[in-house]
Amino acid sequence: MSTDAIVLLKEDHKEMRRLFKAFQDAEEGPAARRQKLVDEILEALTVHTYLENEVMYPEVRKLLPDLEDDILESYEEHHVADVLCAELFAMKAADERFNAKTTVLIENVLHHVEEEEQEWFPKVREALGRKQLQEIGERMIALRADAPRKPTDPKAIKKSLDAVTA
Repeated sequence: MSTDAIVLLKEDHKEMRRLFKAFQDAEEGPAARRQKLVDEILEALTVHTYLENEVMYPEVRKLLPDLEDDILESYEEHHVADVLCAELFAMKAADERFNAKTTVLIENVLHHVEEEEQEWFPKVREALGRKQLQEIGERMIALRADAPRKPTDPKAIKKSLDAVTA
């Protein structure tokens, strides 16, 4: 298993895309199936954004000041996702706006993922190199076990608030 931070984040992105597709395929199906998929999406996003906000973004911000604007935009995109996740966490699949809110979350996250993978990650990889990315990745791996799993976890809420004031 790679410890490269970008490889780890791309693996998370791949899992999110899989969950998003599963939700889209189940959109007209039973509410219980949609609820289960959204619960999995919320957990995956909560862990992922926590790791990025706690490790990747601050480290890149410190090491690569030229990417400051990219980091600030990413924090804001995470904040939008955090708000949608918190709202979805409080909803049931039978709610009138559940599918629509999930679709908006998916669209926002996919936009964010595309920007990271196409624009941001190549700049980071070129500037930091393999060794530094492995060190960052190792810190992310170590933090993953204690990462919040629900948008209502106090660590997730703190992470969201910190991102707004970062």
